[in-house]
Amino acid sequence: MNKKIRWITETAVLIALLVILQTATKAGGQFVTGSCVNGVLAVAALMGGLWCGVTVALVSPFAAFLLGIGPQLLPVVPAIAVGNVVFVVVLYLAAGKGSPAIWRKAIAWLAAAFCKFAGLYLLVVQVLCRVLTLPEKQVATLTAMFSWPQLVTALIGGGIALLLTPVLRKALHRL
Repeated sequence: MNKKIRWITETAVLIALLVILQTATKAGGQFVTGSCVNGVLAVAALMGGLWCGVTVALVSPFAAFLLGIGPQLLPVVPAIAVGNVVFVVVLYLAAGKGSPAIWRKAIAWLAAAFCKFAGLYLLVVQVLCRVLTLPEKQVATLTAMFSWPQLVTALIGGGIALLLTPVLRKALHRL
């Protein structure tokens, strides 16, 4: 199959999976939905490559916003996109191409999760919550959402993806 066609197909399938998971897990709350989203982001980066991961990372928060998932505050959506891109880029670059050693994947996973958490905390809590004129209750909600839960969901989703990618590679004959 042509590389470009494969990339488009894989990216479209991962975006569709992401939207389905966001819709299906919406009632489960941030920890369930966020972990699923981070899992798809990690699979996109590790299986589809950097640009597949970046594309899925950028589409995810806008799809969530349109589906009524997460904060319904438009200025937060691009910040989430940035956090997702940071997660994908750090994971992809730190893990390396192909099927890297497990220790390298583990370091990449931990670094990506921490960088996403730090990026979102800085952008949303430290910048947007101070710049935007928001009620105290909304600031408290955003602070709670974009602090340690981001680290937890990135760790859970990334961990699930690390378990799934060897199985997917074997199934897709990409050892």
